[in-house]
Amino acid sequence: MQESRTGRQLTLSCGAQRAVVVELGAALRSYSVGERAVVYGFAAQDRIIAGRGQILVPWPNRIRDGRYRWDAQDLQLPLTEPAGGNAIHGLLRWTSWQVVEASNSRVVLDASLWPQPGYPFHLHVRAQYALGEGGLEVTVTARNLDESAAPYGFGQHPYVTAGTTVVDQSVLTVPARTWLRTDERGLPVAAEPVAGTPYDLRTPQAVGARQLDTPFADLDRDTDGRAVVRLAHPSGSFGTDVWLGEGADYVQLYTGDTLPPGSAVARSPSNR
Repeated sequence: MQESRTGRQLTLSCGAQRAVVVELGAALRSYSVGERAVVYGFAAQDRIIAGRGQILVPWPNRIRDGRYRWDAQDLQLPLTEPAGGNAIHGLLRWTSWQVVEASNSRVVLDASLWPQPGYPFHLHVRAQYALGEGGLEVTVTARNLDESAAPYGFGQHPYVTAGTTVVDQSVLTVPARTWLRTDERGLPVAAEPVAGTPYDLRTPQAVGARQLDTPFADLDRDTDGRAVVRLAHPSGSFGTDVWLGEGADYVQLYTGDTLPPGSAVARSPSNR
């Protein structure tokens, strides 16, 4: 039998729900309810492609040319998206995280982000997955071990499915009042109101011909402080909600048009 390419496989269960978290990148490998997949994941023997389930720290999107200025320092990160000339999705995707707690319904993994070229800061990062009657809750926290401030953002890259053969048939609701226009390198260049545009998804809309790799902001929240993005089956009989809590101020929607065929929308809740 082929050995796993993503390290230890940590299985969570609660009633009909089942999730698997892996040691590599503290990624969510799979999540299902009964026979229905909630995320478009990968097999234990597969390597991670297209960022599936990965935690994105200490930045969730792209940094142009890998360059930024912080506290009067000009810093240069490795270009991990060479085709676009960007540094993409942080520094802990391919790190082996340490399992510090594991039970049938909860797992906690830690990682150290050591000072390095382009990111001379020292962070301790913790990811907690907890499976309960209300679904799967993911909490990511970071502690700055240096005396000076450090730039930090987070996100996660799950591909959510509503059980349709292609994502175009799914019905999407996004409680966002603003969308961010991006350039040819996938970098935000302007914020615009969604009203009157194809990006106004505040009421349920079929994904249809929309090709999204688009950030959204100004999220409306419920009385619990949650912004809820929903991907639903066209029948309306079921769907998947992704909710964003405190500290998650942006959401990136990706319809996976450049990926192999499948019903997947990647959502990266993120804080910049």
